[in-house]
Amino acid sequence: MKKRSLRLLFFCFSIVPVGTAIAQNKYTISGYMRDSLTGEELIGAILSVTELKSTGAAANSYGFYSLTLPEGNYHLLAQFSGYKVRVVPLSLNQNMKLDFSLSEASHELGEVTITAEKQDANITDTKMGVNKIDMKEIEKVPVLFGEKDVLKTLQLLPGIKSAGEGNSGFYVRGGASDQNLILLDEATVYNASHLLGFFSVFNSDALKDVSLYKGTQSSEYGGRLSSVLDIRMKDGNDKKFGVEGGIGLISSRLKIDGPIVKDKGSFTIAARRTYADLFLKLANSDISDAKLYFYDLNLKANYRINDKNRIYLSGYFGQDVLGFGDQFGINWGNATGTLRWNHLYSDKLFSNTSLIFSNYDYTINVDFGSNKGEIISRIQDYNIKQDFQYFANSKNKFKFGFNTVYHKIIPGVITTQSDSSIKERNIPDKFAWENAVYISHEYKPNSRFSFEYGLRLSLFSPLGAGTYYVYNDQGAAMDSSTYSSGQLVRTYLNLEPRAAANYILNEKSSLKAAYNRNTQNMHLLSNSTSGSPTDLWIASSNNVKPEIADQISLGYFRNFKNNIFEFSTEVYYKNLQNQIDYKDGAELRLNENVESQLLFGRGRAYGIEFLLKKKQGKFTGWVGYTLSRTEKQIDGINNNQFYAAKQDRTHDISLVLMYELNKKLTLSANWVYYTGNAVTFPSGKYEVADQTVSYYTERNGYRMPAYHRLDLGITWQRRKTEKFESSWNFSLYNAYGRENAYSISFQQDPNDPSKTQAVQTTLFRWVPSVTYNFKF
Repeated sequence: MKKRSLRLLFFCFSIVPVGTAIAQNKYTISGYMRDSLTGEELIGAILSVTELKSTGAAANSYGFYSLTLPEGNYHLLAQFSGYKVRVVPLSLNQNMKLDFSLSEASHELGEVTITAEKQDANITDTKMGVNKIDMKEIEKVPVLFGEKDVLKTLQLLPGIKSAGEGNSGFYVRGGASDQNLILLDEATVYNASHLLGFFSVFNSDALKDVSLYKGTQSSEYGGRLSSVLDIRMKDGNDKKFGVEGGIGLISSRLKIDGPIVKDKGSFTIAARRTYADLFLKLANSDISDAKLYFYDLNLKANYRINDKNRIYLSGYFGQDVLGFGDQFGINWGNATGTLRWNHLYSDKLFSNTSLIFSNYDYTINVDFGSNKGEIISRIQDYNIKQDFQYFANSKNKFKFGFNTVYHKIIPGVITTQSDSSIKERNIPDKFAWENAVYISHEYKPNSRFSFEYGLRLSLFSPLGAGTYYVYNDQGAAMDSSTYSSGQLVRTYLNLEPRAAANYILNEKSSLKAAYNRNTQNMHLLSNSTSGSPTDLWIASSNNVKPEIADQISLGYFRNFKNNIFEFSTEVYYKNLQNQIDYKDGAELRLNENVESQLLFGRGRAYGIEFLLKKKQGKFTGWVGYTLSRTEKQIDGINNNQFYAAKQDRTHDISLVLMYELNKKLTLSANWVYYTGNAVTFPSGKYEVADQTVSYYTERNGYRMPAYHRLDLGITWQRRKTEKFESSWNFSLYNAYGRENAYSISFQQDPNDPSKTQAVQTTLFRWVPSVTYNFKF
């Protein structure tokens, strides 16, 4: 009875001409898209019908598709980037289950000829502002220390900007780094950086799919203003056991996967560790006891109980260690865990239920004789998430669901020994409860037009136990209220409408438009330029309101020469409410009244992005350019006038080139240029009691010098057989030795005390690297 009622509910919402349903029988084909060698599901693989141009289906995040067609004879076209296209004739006269196994395309030109006509997803997909990363491309792009990195590769795309030299943090369309929702198998990653940003926490060997949404977010996503980075880990090979890894100058990695039960379940284990600390032990005695390394571990297992039920269990564990003997040390790291259950209620209704845990923490240890202490801070999430997908027919698809998250924030605890002069402190823990329900509808009425619209309802409640203060404009506490454990302090309710439309002009081009509203209730407080592991997360409260962003975007997409070239341009405008900035000299760390240091206002971001990409042939790559502006207007800053946000950059250019010289050698290069970040420098100085004091005027009224860099790489395929393959990767970061400014400080000129010197710090000039990769 429940199943029949659910079908009836969605039939009422489906936009289907009644006469068509009566005139001809319709049947549903459903199944999974998989890799023929590993059994891995192919996320986003496309199934189209050659006889019906506007009809097709895309595999969801678990490789499942469903397509309803009138009775008849068809040719089905299954395709996925980097794989051979498979054409299957079909006589459809009943509902049927049909799985597709696709094999990787050969590099040899002319081996496979495809005669079926097809359009690329960048033209037909309703969504815009979506970037998907080809995991094979990442292996060829030269990066810092030769460590292939999805975040560094994303930063080479238009609209996505690096947070700084060697930094894995990024800004999307004018948003701050904390306004990006980063998900690893649905679990939130609060700090995606290793070694202060020089590496990301994502081991590319363990990853299957990387998608970044910057212009159109489906209603299932929420919680951040600027983008969603959805990363899925590999499930493992359910056909045979395999080992792969790499040995580099600064780190090594190893991945093992194989079947739990052949064709039914699999596992994967991927580990990585740096060993800079081992080289430090060989150095002089001043730094021989220093600690500087990180490690991470990715684990995943899955099992198909039957055709309708499958379970997944995945986890990530990573830690950074930085220290100098026993005197000082800081450890920080992430831990995530996800338990998922896929269930097919029917060939049209797909369900995923997830239990998700996320933890980020850091610990600082100091030991100076009798002064010994430890500082601990942590943020934890406990999340229950339920998603449904209903494939009503070839023109209508629905998504709906809910999730509920319990946040626990430990801002800071200082513990000491009894004889220590350091004072113990315990800033009260903070708690919050976040809930959301959503629904979206994707509709394709004909071969040219499609649109997707949806609504997300979010509710956020800070909770007791604890005391919440009310501050005046000067930051002084005027009132306070004490709440018992679990008591609601207040509830913020926000409606977040989303809409996107696509009009196909012809087989080679389309126009797209989108509108998104997003809210954010978790906020990162950082007044440093490059960010720090000890930056503080806070939740919306009685003083801090949810941040809100409304974005509109328009785009033109065009393919050339049989889809070998892709061109796109997108223009966007974003209006931001309840933006956060800081008072001059704000003290953010270990401050029980940190909200008294904050100022609030509005912001705006707008720009235009261009991307030209060559996808096929021996010579591939892309060029991207972004022209943009990001500003804030905060009462109490810059005379209440608009000023440039620190992530504001006028120009951002990236050029990525890869050339397959022969079967064994591939050359690669990338060049980047961007306008320097907006910064606050002193405008003058004066003396008070024989002390020189800097004088500041306009917030972010100056610019860092422009940044540009060339990286070069060579990949040498050493050996490749059915059972073993190996390669060498050589790269040179910053090939022409540009001394880019990491920071600029000011000091008194030792030769003339009346003058001030600007001192530039540069991190890297030339950074060569070599990595040996293997697979068997």
